[in-house]
Amino acid sequence: MVKLSKRMERLADMVTEGSRLADVGTDHGYVPIYLYEKKRISWAAAMDIHRGPLERAKAHIREAGLEAYIETRLGDGLSSLHPGEADTVLIAGMGGPLTVRILSKGREKLEGVGELILQPQSEINRVRRWLLGNGFQIVREDMVLEDGKYYPMFRAVPGIPAEAYREEEYRYGKPELQCSPEVWKEFLETRLRAGEEVLGNLPDTAEEEAPKGKLRIRKRRAEVEQEIRMLEKLLERL
Repeated sequence: MVKLSKRMERLADMVTEGSRLADVGTDHGYVPIYLYEKKRISWAAAMDIHRGPLERAKAHIREAGLEAYIETRLGDGLSSLHPGEADTVLIAGMGGPLTVRILSKGREKLEGVGELILQPQSEINRVRRWLLGNGFQIVREDMVLEDGKYYPMFRAVPGIPAEAYREEEYRYGKPELQCSPEVWKEFLETRLRAGEEVLGNLPDTAEEEAPKGKLRIRKRRAEVEQEIRMLEKLLERL
């Protein structure tokens, strides 16, 4: 049986049992193999934009004897997926802007999809904003600490959230949706300490003679202070 990393296993376990899976950026094809071997999915399309990783995925699928259940497809994002083919779309290991581009470009392919399982690596607030602006609501969040790095992930389904998101929730998520609150709290506290350190190391604008330098420092100070306030608000809710 395929062995996944801690973060990928946690992400894969968000997939609803019995789903037909579209794994975007499948790389080695391990996630669909893992899910099929656990009898969590009935079929999968393992998709990648690069031929090399897709060939490796194809070899692993063949070795597992799952060629009848997991198809490999070469294509950019959701381009090789047909409407109505998948119940679940999984996108992991990509930056937030690329995740948003894939979802936006393949928006028509998402009609009929029951859930999105996402693990963006950066600018996560952009992904949350896209979801809430395009008919999806986040119903579950999780976070894994692996090799010294925090990995946020979430499950979104079609629908409208009961409550609007605050700025800090777009950036870090809603506490009530978090499945690993202790890990999430550690993450927030780590970000808070880092912000306080940055703030303490910013020079006094009075020492900066050039007007542009003063403006730059004031802007940076305001950004850090805003982030600190957002982190404190979320920590108060735990």
